[in-house]
Amino acid sequence: MIRSRLMKGTVSILALMLLLTGDPLLQAGVTKEAASKYLKDVQKGNPDFKSVGKITFGPGGLLVVADPAKATITVIDTHDVGPLKKLEQKVSKVDVAVASSLGVEPSQIDIADMAVNSLSGNVYLAVNRKTDGQPAILMINAQGKVKNFDLSEVDYIQVALPGGKDSKIRNITGVALASDRLLAAAQSNEEFANKIYSIPLPLTHGTSADIYSAETYHVAHKRWETKAPIQSFVPYSNKGKNYIVGAFACTPIAKFPLDELQSGSKVKGTSVVELGSGNRPLDMLTYESDGKEWLLTNTFRFHWKKSMYGPSKWWGVRVNMDYLDAEDINEEAARRDVKQKTGPDGIEIVDQLSGAVHIDKLQKKEIVVLRDNDGHFDLEITELP
Repeated sequence: MIRSRLMKGTVSILALMLLLTGDPLLQAGVTKEAASKYLKDVQKGNPDFKSVGKITFGPGGLLVVADPAKATITVIDTHDVGPLKKLEQKVSKVDVAVASSLGVEPSQIDIADMAVNSLSGNVYLAVNRKTDGQPAILMINAQGKVKNFDLSEVDYIQVALPGGKDSKIRNITGVALASDRLLAAAQSNEEFANKIYSIPLPLTHGTSADIYSAETYHVAHKRWETKAPIQSFVPYSNKGKNYIVGAFACTPIAKFPLDELQSGSKVKGTSVVELGSGNRPLDMLTYESDGKEWLLTNTFRFHWKKSMYGPSKWWGVRVNMDYLDAEDINEEAARRDVKQKTGPDGIEIVDQLSGAVHIDKLQKKEIVVLRDNDGHFDLEITELP
């Protein structure tokens, strides 16, 4: 959990810290009424998704869903508020059960993302059926049973991610509920394709987000780039300033300032760590272990046929959060030692993420992993180092 680093809101910083990092002891006290304070002009009905992409949970069972095809973000009050029941055992070949529930074969589904509700322990999957493009949200309970999350009559708000005059959103690569805003990362067809979106709380149905164009120094490429999108990110606060910390393909970790920006402006990121070229980050979260705060990301090695890191093309790494305190790095960013399991100090490969296609935090050091198993996917809980 990130102590003073999470964005400050109207509740106590300690309480909000636990809310946003998934501590079930505190989240269990977040009632339906408290969660509703995050939403305004709530609609009742079907959000009418054209696709489903990145998903994440906020306080009180609020499920955030990106729809890249419509360039919208939807927040659903799932009313799934516990009690907490963790996954009882590994679910082998969960993709087979998921595909069966949608009436197709496993090869005919795309599991776009996974999110864990820390209140109930239920695991949610965003799935698109390849045969007809039909999107679905599926839920897996503690017994490993897969069922459809009914979208026909839900409480929700939906907000738009605007493009420019002649631009179009190609993909939404990340979403997160921070203490005072909803954040999203996306890619457009503009020269400055990397976009960051910010929407203040409470979230109001039908509104549009503020938009920033982002430029990042790619350490491995030794140049500034505008087209590579943020692949995954977390909100971050340091010395009273608010940031997005994001990871990119080929693979810098950078922070972007969010304060005092005008919608439509351009923002430069500061690259603080380079994980090694040829990788694409998938998910990102934070946790605490042995008195240290860690940034964790699982990564896909897209040059894996040339060079493997361990037994899988999916692998993961943790980075000491102290690296994020640097004010100006870029060319001098710390580089992971690609020939070693650890190094420099505070950057370490995490064995528990070998084969991890999607991860999300359950509580403290426990995460849920959707893991590759020879082309199928297993679902399990694992503990971080």
